Amino acid sequence: MAAGSHAPGRPIAVSAAFEGSKDIAEARHQARTFLADVEAVHGVSVSDRAKGAVQLVVSELVTKARKYAPGPCLLTLEAIEDAIQVTVWDSELRLPVPQAADPGRVGQHGLEIVMALCRSFEMHREPVGKRIVATVALADDPVGDEVSNQVC
Repeated sequence: MAAGSHAPGRPIAVSAAFEGSKDIAEARHQARTFLADVEAVHGVSVSDRAKGAVQLVVSELVTKARKYAPGPCLLTLEAIEDAIQVTVWDSELRLPVPQAADPGRVGQHGLEIVMALCRSFEMHREPVGKRIVATVALADDPVGDEVSNQVC
């Protein structure tokens, strides 16, 4: 994992690259460590709900990247204002397609879960691959948060 950094006026951030299926557990560990540092080192309060949501979002997005994209994926975590922004880049050009809710469907609910947990969710095509950005509020009861789904 790359070193985290924090300077006045800049977000608190860390990045890591992953290449293997065992890296999904490592990505969750990186998220837990980052959130602990945000609290202990930087004095930013992170609710238990946010901790769980960030770890789940990281797990789902890194799993999807490792399952469907050749090559590595890159994870960036940033503490910005009152939220944690989770960004995952991978080399797959196709954007994931959210499916309609179906309680009878077995599996493939990860994107639905991520979108339900996040304040905002965006997908961007890149010159090589795609970038998914999900933002999770730090507070237990995010007031006025709306999920915005954007495909760019």
